[in-house]
Amino acid sequence: MALRPAHLNIKALDHATVGRFWAEALGWSAYDTGSGTTTYVGPVGGLVWPDPVTVGIDVVAVPEPGTATKNRVHLDLATASAAHQAELVARLRTLGATPAHVGQGDVPWTVLADPEGNEFCVLDPRETHLDTGPIARIVVDCADPRAMARFWGEAMDWTLHEVTDDLAVLRSARDVGPRLEFVRTPGVKTVPDRVHLDLLPYPGGDKAAEVARLRALGATDLDLGQGDVPWTCLTDPEGHEFCVLAPS
Repeated sequence: MALRPAHLNIKALDHATVGRFWAEALGWSAYDTGSGTTTYVGPVGGLVWPDPVTVGIDVVAVPEPGTATKNRVHLDLATASAAHQAELVARLRTLGATPAHVGQGDVPWTVLADPEGNEFCVLDPRETHLDTGPIARIVVDCADPRAMARFWGEAMDWTLHEVTDDLAVLRSARDVGPRLEFVRTPGVKTVPDRVHLDLLPYPGGDKAAEVARLRALGATDLDLGQGDVPWTCLTDPEGHEFCVLAPS
């Protein structure tokens, strides 16, 4: 039994605008799902879901605006050179990104927020991110990276590459696409995030069995008022929200 990330879910008041922003930011396309409430962002060339290499972005309309509290999940974007980093930051500013201050101090990366305030980073060039695609890392703030490595390493079929008291790093078993990093961060989770992972069973997988397995690993059921939907909302042992989608 195994699950894989289907996409990163971003909540937005205006899903079309936020979807277009992320498509332009990543050099991808924004796909109209036909639902009227979501915009999917993925590589150019036609919608492939789930993408075999990248982790796409599903921007979902919600009626509530975000709070001023920093998300505990964010994206880090890759750059190939100092010039590329500067050019990307400038282009993102013209697309509607704004500087964000999350206590980062003097760091070589640039912290920005998308048009609805979701934080993300434009990284300085690093050799380890040259093969990731435009999304270098999905970063999750946490109190205990080792505990997160145990849970998420069992929850998904991704491979654990590094684990310390301060950092845990996972990547797909094929060693392609972005990394998922759990970073030891002060503070505790106080409000629901606007950004979370959606997981998907492989074809032929049993969603109910996977959800039961996750509960046994320490996941907890989450009621967001979602009603009767084909996905299951859960939280990991530190309260990070995620959903398990029905295979299709």
